[in-house]
Amino acid sequence: MSVMTAAEHRIPQAHAGNLADPAAYADGRIFETYRWLRKNEPFGVADIEGVDPFWAAVKHADILEISRQNDLFHNGDRNPVLTSQLADRKVREMMGGSPHLLRTLIHMDAPDHLKYRALTQAWFMPQNLKSLEDRIRVIARAAVERMAAQGGQCDFVNEVALHYPLHVIMTIMGVPESDEPRMLKLTQELFGATDPELGRKTADSDKPLEERQIDFGVITDFFEYFRKLSEARRASPTDDLASVIANSKIDGQPISDLEAMSYYIIVATAGHDTTSSSTGGAMWALAENPAEFKKLKADLSLIPGLVDESIRWTTPVKTFMRTATADTEVRGRAVKAGDWIMLCYASGNRDEEVFEAPDAFRIDRKPNRHLAFGYGAHLCLGQHLAKMEMRILWEELIPRLKSVELAGEAALSEAFFVNGPKRLPIRFEMA
Repeated sequence: MSVMTAAEHRIPQAHAGNLADPAAYADGRIFETYRWLRKNEPFGVADIEGVDPFWAAVKHADILEISRQNDLFHNGDRNPVLTSQLADRKVREMMGGSPHLLRTLIHMDAPDHLKYRALTQAWFMPQNLKSLEDRIRVIARAAVERMAAQGGQCDFVNEVALHYPLHVIMTIMGVPESDEPRMLKLTQELFGATDPELGRKTADSDKPLEERQIDFGVITDFFEYFRKLSEARRASPTDDLASVIANSKIDGQPISDLEAMSYYIIVATAGHDTTSSSTGGAMWALAENPAEFKKLKADLSLIPGLVDESIRWTTPVKTFMRTATADTEVRGRAVKAGDWIMLCYASGNRDEEVFEAPDAFRIDRKPNRHLAFGYGAHLCLGQHLAKMEMRILWEELIPRLKSVELAGEAALSEAFFVNGPKRLPIRFEMA
């Protein structure tokens, strides 16, 4: 990275530190940092001890521009998730020099990305999802009944928001319902590795943050589970997504074990965790905004707007990293080949130049050009499924929900990659 450029546009240490501090994403400090950066240093360099320096893109337009240019800004050259120098070194030692412990779609660039995306893309297109709508509605109704049985008070995240999308994606994948608690626990340990409540408890759980960013044991457990599932589906294919992955070929050759296991993991984790977060975020916002809840009750046609606004409001995937492949410019700043760039989606989704009153929760916000699903070639594969799941749940729940309010202290997970509500105590009345 150019020393002169870095010095000219260096982000103050307190704000730079927040970008890489999981706790800042849980206590709201990150939004203070985003506001300051958008106003004062919209494309600056964060230089933090123990982490390679990186640019932070916090403006909606810059995130779009970088995401659009997939040849100029790669996912796979370095880790697409912010990682410490220590964790990066450990992964490279384990993986023969590769910075990737997994090789999912988010770790790939052209031409591999398009080939691997095509393996399952048809499953997640609206025309195929339409055939699943009745099955998903049955699952949604069961989730609503589960909430109704709580007697007017519950932790909405842990009783409803976590289990509903989990059951949907596991049904699609072909994972037995009896294994869903295991999948949920592993997902929370993977995405919540830096959260003191969600991360895996081990003898060295008090080790430094930079060592807790990657839990190799969680990945190993995922691999062991999906390797058995994959063997079963190769021996006896069914009509589920696991069978598609198990028997996939690229250029006439079966995909590798690493790529197959990685594919299972990305679908099994991102396929529900982000939807859970947006669902929890929606209920949290409705509980705090009775006028919006009243507006929704009076007009159920606003449900799709609620879905989009809750996704913008929560922005479960907070950051992704890109690596410049050549010297270029972003916002007039000289970016060098090899520079690392953080795309701050939650900041882009609160950009004052794009969203009127960006810190307000408005279910009738139009237009709502949020970036929560990414943009360009890496646009979220499961976006249509996520929006459909949420729409169906609210269609089943809102007509029965008479009132809702917070009944205690809600909490967000401590994570700078994927984060969302981990606790949401509510008091409610249902018909």
